[in-house]
Amino acid sequence: MKLNENYSNLKESYLFSNIAKKVNEFSTSNPDKKIIRLGIGDVTLPLCKAVVNAIKSAADEMGVQSTFRGYGPEQGYDFLKNAIKNYYAEKQVELDIDEIFISDGAKSDLGNILDLFDKENTVLVPDPVYPVYVDTNIMDGRKIIYINANEENDFLPEPDKNIKADIIYICSPNNPTGAVYSKDGLKKWVDYAVSSNAIILFDAAYEAFITNEELPHSIYQIDGAENCAIEFCSFSKTAGFTGTRCGYTIVPKSLGKLNKMWLRRQTTKFNGVPYIVQRGAEAVFSPEGRKEIQTNLNYYRENAGIIADTLTRCGIKFFGGKYSPYIWLKCPDNMSSWDFFDYLLSNIQVVGTPGEGFGKNGEGFFRLTSFGSRENTIEAMKRFETLIGIQ
Repeated sequence: MKLNENYSNLKESYLFSNIAKKVNEFSTSNPDKKIIRLGIGDVTLPLCKAVVNAIKSAADEMGVQSTFRGYGPEQGYDFLKNAIKNYYAEKQVELDIDEIFISDGAKSDLGNILDLFDKENTVLVPDPVYPVYVDTNIMDGRKIIYINANEENDFLPEPDKNIKADIIYICSPNNPTGAVYSKDGLKKWVDYAVSSNAIILFDAAYEAFITNEELPHSIYQIDGAENCAIEFCSFSKTAGFTGTRCGYTIVPKSLGKLNKMWLRRQTTKFNGVPYIVQRGAEAVFSPEGRKEIQTNLNYYRENAGIIADTLTRCGIKFFGGKYSPYIWLKCPDNMSSWDFFDYLLSNIQVVGTPGEGFGKNGEGFFRLTSFGSRENTIEAMKRFETLIGIQ
């Protein structure tokens, strides 16, 4: 028996586990102090009524012999896949129902999709980057190269023809920086991937936060993307499914074998998302669901505005927040990102995410999320402004 020694190349602690450890230690030593968490991107508003009613109705079906369902299709029920297909059609993206695969979330699929690719492929990721992109490839032993995302390019790097990569990760709106690619910006990446015979893994988990329709929600709004891109999305941030777990991946048939390979992989290694959850996800696309979900999304957008206004008054430079739930701020007084984390935790008990955890270009930056409650967001920003002051 031999172990996968690639695991020894991972950092000892996952970023958010490290944060949780620090917060728990502080809380144990200071039980009387209220900690406000604006770090991990977990939602706080409950599921909307349309979704809850659909889940309840589906649960009732499961208790009646005539409507009970056992094993479902591993790739998802057609009712949900058709709802997704219609949603994309509104964005002038035509999908075949067999190109849509339902899963338990984008994070799972972003890791599992690597089953389809040889370990000799070279992976290109922007820095800073969502840690899962990096860690899942380290686990497989692939070579990873980085492209700089920084202040100079507004954290939206363009492809470099001198770099040869086989698998390319793009997240827009971006986690952690909140930056959003324009159609022209994504077109450059599509052209680069096509010319390099590379595949783009496009993470669209935050597309619902885009309100400017000049900006692309899907990479398939870019000509040629169907020939070089796989898209991942999730109901977690769109509709509050972080505790319910449902997402989807689009693998175009124009990618050749990859569509059938992913179907084979899912039908072998995945049991499918529960019927009850898929009925809830279907309700996300209903007229009532869409209206209610927009109310929730506007709530988080307003939270982002509160954070952005506070940072502006304090004279702190930041990115994101406009079309994203993430605000990516520059640490004041040239503090390191972990020092700033400790500074906020010890002085005002506000928790964010140190930028260093997302890569070397994240050093000196700090991520806040707008997913907190309104009360906590306002209170956190009052504490922040008192501590930092007007610059």
